[in-house]
Amino acid sequence: MKKYLFLIIFLLSASSVVKAQFVLSSKTPVTKFRGAEEAIKNLYVDEVDEEKLIEDAIRGMLEKLDPHSSYSTAKEAKALTEPLNGNFEGIGVQFNMVDDTLLVIQPVVNGPSEKVGIIAGDRIVTVNDTAIAGVKMGRDDIMKRLRGPKGTKVRLGIVRRGESKPLSFVVTRDKIPVHSLQASYFIRPGIGYVRLDNFSATTYEEFMTAVEKLQRQGMTSLIIDLQDNGGGYLQTAVQLANEFLDDNDLIVYTEGRNTPKRMYRADGHGQLRNIKTIVLMNELSASASEILAGALQDQDRGTIVGRRSFGKGLVQRPLEFADGSLIRLTVAHYFTPTGRCIQKPYKKGELKDYEMDLEQRLKHGELTNRDSIHFADSLKYQTLRLHRTVYGGGGIMPDEFVPLDTTKYTRFHRRLSAKNIIVPANLKYIDKERKPLKRKYRSFEDFRDQFEVPDQLTEEILAEAKKQGLEPKDDDELQRTMAYLKPQLKALIARDLWDMSEYYQIMNEYNDIVIKAVEMIK
Repeated sequence: MKKYLFLIIFLLSASSVVKAQFVLSSKTPVTKFRGAEEAIKNLYVDEVDEEKLIEDAIRGMLEKLDPHSSYSTAKEAKALTEPLNGNFEGIGVQFNMVDDTLLVIQPVVNGPSEKVGIIAGDRIVTVNDTAIAGVKMGRDDIMKRLRGPKGTKVRLGIVRRGESKPLSFVVTRDKIPVHSLQASYFIRPGIGYVRLDNFSATTYEEFMTAVEKLQRQGMTSLIIDLQDNGGGYLQTAVQLANEFLDDNDLIVYTEGRNTPKRMYRADGHGQLRNIKTIVLMNELSASASEILAGALQDQDRGTIVGRRSFGKGLVQRPLEFADGSLIRLTVAHYFTPTGRCIQKPYKKGELKDYEMDLEQRLKHGELTNRDSIHFADSLKYQTLRLHRTVYGGGGIMPDEFVPLDTTKYTRFHRRLSAKNIIVPANLKYIDKERKPLKRKYRSFEDFRDQFEVPDQLTEEILAEAKKQGLEPKDDDELQRTMAYLKPQLKALIARDLWDMSEYYQIMNEYNDIVIKAVEMIK
């Protein structure tokens, strides 16, 4: 009995010693947090990863705020900012994976790979004598081996059609441009079309180069396609809006609890002030896209066509740590010139409802029927010149609504895409037929007017789908699927033979929002 009594006294004594060593101060929330972290680090039963512990705590704090405040590790931060910086450092090829092998779709024009003789259709099988083909290596691991600081060299083993032995190339890595302008062409005589993927550091220069070329060739009207454009830099959106507006016209303003109100105005030197303009948007157009569209709509300078935009109107300030990780902290709201807040409603800490918003729009009929959209009188605003009614409540409501056609993109087609059956089949076809196609179609115009997707390609897709247990419900669904699948395949082939602009020149003829804009101008 004395033995057990001694053990109990010892344990209680040990507990009191530990307690005495760690008096958790809670004078302020910060000291409370530090004390908790110290206690876990020093007393927790198992060893903990202190860095991950802190990162999880930071993420936890930010998740209780708004949907767009976030924490990124150094690696995540680099991946997020690269597309907006306008370049990265690497070998300069567009590629895709076919049967566990890296297939070069196109080398970047004047890039390091093109300069040493790498061509479309080449297969990269080794990097510095390490096999990357047929070894189930992840895409991220392959990218790590191909990318590297400017000026460093990498030795590539290449398998090329028509060559009996592998080829070897030494490529000197360089800065590779990342273009945000995906397409620029005349969609109809006099009607210029420009599509932007995001608002990066180089977008303004790319955009102006494109529209100046179109102007020299006789452009009288312009369609700016911002469908699926998730945004980017505020300053880029301001620069673009400035080209369309008169001196002192308000473009956007920001304001927050500890962030003074800041107004962004046009300087009156814009080159596109007299060009008739239509802006295309959908439910995935966000942030900087909404700033540009809202400015042109409120100032009666452009017509918005499509569907209500995403509704991302929170200003994030990046706060970088010494290790390269960073916090993007919301510090203000964006407001259009009439005073509309672009941000759609949200409840702090409830991200699930926010993430389900687009699904709810479809469920409630907003994406397919304008009559399903209702606004309270308090959300109605008047444009600044023509005093037209526009709507607040989050996002930019278009002047001309174009419903989502849910019958065009069939369930069978969606399943083909989800199972990744379409793109690999297309890549195999283009890999085999690239040279014959190039010989037959000397220009994109010839290809556009004459090429028809061969039955063999669609039959291979259907056969692979059947192998994976996918079949159309009936003959009607099959016919409707083919009506959209064949143009998609033709556009993908055009992209691989030329570039993204040619892809959109084909697909835009099947895009209801684009077609409506063309009709309105004509």
